[in-house]
Amino acid sequence: MAVARAITVVEEGGPEAIELLQALYAHTGTAHRVGITGPPGSGKSTLINQLIAHFRGRDISVAVIAIDPTSPYTQGALLGDRIRMVEADQDSGVFIRSMASRGSSGGLSYATHDAANVLDAAGFDYILIETVGVGQSELDIASAADTVLAVVVPGSGDSVQAMKAGLMEIADVFVVNKCDRPDSDSTYAAIQSMLELHSKLKDEWMPDIVKTIASEGQGTGDLAERVFEHRNHMIATDGLRKRQEQRLQYQIKKIVEKTIRSELWDETGIERLASSIRPVIDGELSPYELARSIVDKYRGP
Repeated sequence: MAVARAITVVEEGGPEAIELLQALYAHTGTAHRVGITGPPGSGKSTLINQLIAHFRGRDISVAVIAIDPTSPYTQGALLGDRIRMVEADQDSGVFIRSMASRGSSGGLSYATHDAANVLDAAGFDYILIETVGVGQSELDIASAADTVLAVVVPGSGDSVQAMKAGLMEIADVFVVNKCDRPDSDSTYAAIQSMLELHSKLKDEWMPDIVKTIASEGQGTGDLAERVFEHRNHMIATDGLRKRQEQRLQYQIKKIVEKTIRSELWDETGIERLASSIRPVIDGELSPYELARSIVDKYRGP
């Protein structure tokens, strides 16, 4: 499939990827990107399956990027979310791709934004991006999505941890999944009490809380409606354009950083570092002074 091959190209990077992305960029900007984050085992994949069903019921095409922890041996996706979504993947209006985080800080693959642009250009209406759900991925997803769903599970301390991780600032909808557990009401109340402390500005979206039992399909229709409502609200208040601007700023920053890093640490740069490190080892120069000299030489006169 052409889309799958294009994503492989952007994952591998290099001149061919840049040429492809430049050609596709003029055809992007219509897909709505939904980030789904939460701890491992919170039921994100099951929720995504249910969302796909609701979207397809409205004849909405859906693409999924499932970010998995990287295998230390193969550097490939480890959890295999695609296996759990295989039934949905048989639908021609659905495309699912697992991508390894490949050690990227924040849990999102460096190629996530590029892969989303490929899917956007391919004409998919909604793009669902599922994070690893560990470390900084909860915050990193805000740079890739127009709507952020934060999945928490009763009884695991997630509601408290969510507040510490900064989810209150970036989540548009909280999903309390596995609500057949006895302490789901207290988890819901904890999130609600935190939201009540949030000072709402004019036209600002107030995050919703949706209770679901994804394994049984309960509450997932309401969740899909919240996604639609948030998108419509963002369009009506110009918030969608602002988020897209923030996403582009983040992406351009990452492109610049990656370009500079690859230029600094090419084969010549590594050899230069090895040949100039002796004064640091001997205590004649600090690491900071050597680093500054490397940056100054890179900048040029």
